[in-house]
Amino acid sequence: MALTLVSSSFKEGETLRMDHILSADYGFGCGGGNKSPQLSWSGVPEGTKSFAVSCFDPDAPTGSGFWHWVVVNIPAGTTELALDAGNPKAGLLSKGALQTRTDFGAPGYGGPCPPEGHGPHRYIFTLFAVGQEALQVKADTSAAIIGFQLHFNTVAKATLTGLFQR
Repeated sequence: MALTLVSSSFKEGETLRMDHILSADYGFGCGGGNKSPQLSWSGVPEGTKSFAVSCFDPDAPTGSGFWHWVVVNIPAGTTELALDAGNPKAGLLSKGALQTRTDFGAPGYGGPCPPEGHGPHRYIFTLFAVGQEALQVKADTSAAIIGFQLHFNTVAKATLTGLFQR
């Protein structure tokens, strides 16, 4: 059985609801709820010692995409991230899980808010089954460094893509 990632918040290829879009607090012109979607998984491969989750927009007009969410060191027994788990103030992550810096400059989920008229953007949620109990990173470690470490420590991965445009 392959590692599988699903969500009760959206299905593969669907448009993300406003509940998951960046809030007006960020100043980019969106007025969503900024709640990370619910995610759950199954088919965990042997050798998995922890998980990581990311949300990446490869369509952002930056030349290098845009990291919206990075969570590492999720304990191996975990099979779900609840709705709004990406809110650092909500306390919904398992003990030991660590949210790291996104391209918004701080840890925690930052929802989609592509430029108006730029067309649909893909928001790729990736679940990594990691062969280490904990990556040696801190809350201010960049997504690129996390990605580097995951490249060498991933046992399996699964993706789920949502869309959004303004």
